[in-house]
Amino acid sequence: MDSLPDNAAGAGTPAVLSRFRLDFHACLTARADELSELADAVLCADGPVRSLAGLSLVAGHRRGHGALYDAVNAGRIDIARLRRSLAGLPLPRSRAGRIQ
Repeated sequence: MDSLPDNAAGAGTPAVLSRFRLDFHACLTARADELSELADAVLCADGPVRSLAGLSLVAGHRRGHGALYDAVNAGRIDIARLRRSLAGLPLPRSRAGRIQ
């Protein structure tokens, strides 16, 4: 889960991504590791996701399809905490400082 160093806070975009990944993982209250890998697989998939079983073949997903179904059936997300994490992200800005 910690692909970027945790001590990179305030260092720019990689630090923001690293912090969000840690916050997102903390929002997952059951089957956190598998749900996190499932989110990575969705983001790394080439094109639209057509089936859950197909996600288990994406490089970002390192577990079998049984773990994927277990995460979907038994995994839990603290929605209020996720909402706060998303609201705390900086808005993307152009070089001139305008919100994009």
